[in-house]
Amino acid sequence: MLREVRRVGLAIAVGLALTAGCSRERTASHRASAGAAPFDESKLVDLTYPFDSTTLYWSTDETFRLERVSRGVTPGGYWYASNRFCASEHGGTHLDAPIHFGEGKMGTSDIPVARLVGPACVVDVSRACAENADYRLTVEDLRGWESENGRLPDGAIVLLRSGWGARWPDRMRYFGAAAMTDRQSYHFPGFSREAAEFLTRERSVDAVGLDTPSLDHGPSRDFAAHRAFAAADVPGLENVANLDRLPQKGAWLIALPVSIRGGTGGPARIVAILP
Repeated sequence: MLREVRRVGLAIAVGLALTAGCSRERTASHRASAGAAPFDESKLVDLTYPFDSTTLYWSTDETFRLERVSRGVTPGGYWYASNRFCASEHGGTHLDAPIHFGEGKMGTSDIPVARLVGPACVVDVSRACAENADYRLTVEDLRGWESENGRLPDGAIVLLRSGWGARWPDRMRYFGAAAMTDRQSYHFPGFSREAAEFLTRERSVDAVGLDTPSLDHGPSRDFAAHRAFAAADVPGLENVANLDRLPQKGAWLIALPVSIRGGTGGPARIVAILP
């Protein structure tokens, strides 16, 4: 049954990729010839922050830069536009590949697409995070989710909702500091080591994610959550947008990073399909 569900999810992902660049007119024409879409497109939710000059990166990393190469009508009489961009792997809405904190683990292009398509399980701890900026998701939080929604399904993508998305793109409010002079100056929620180990040892999750800059809470120095997920080859999604629009369960998530060979992460377009 799970394999069949995965096939449906992958079919949806492929359909999204194929239609993403089409105009509305071409899409309408395609629908007329190919039949109805396999899902209600009004239920699509974009969980991605656009990349531009306001995109937040670690203060020690290179930020996103877009350089105009060409824009205008050519001597041949047709319009032509082209840019080049440059950025660090870990900024904006992006994927952390397991190799980021796990020697010999999967790099960005090694992660099977099936691991990045699955049922979204949203654990909302925004109230606790409002009271404690350094809050770490606990095993008790996960068990509380299960008491209301049933056991986390195999192949789930578990998403921590802290409410931090409302702070984007205000660097001071989002990171807790304008610049990192000391790791202790950063303050934002993340996963606890115990929660990461629970998800990787006692449950069978395909990926995790959250609406803050890091899987580990702001002042972390040992990156215990990153290391626990990496050890189990579980990729992470950071700076995920619009988690407040997802229910606790029932949505499907599709996270497609740039497939960088040898990459430790990369920008991702993340989409959810509501139930």
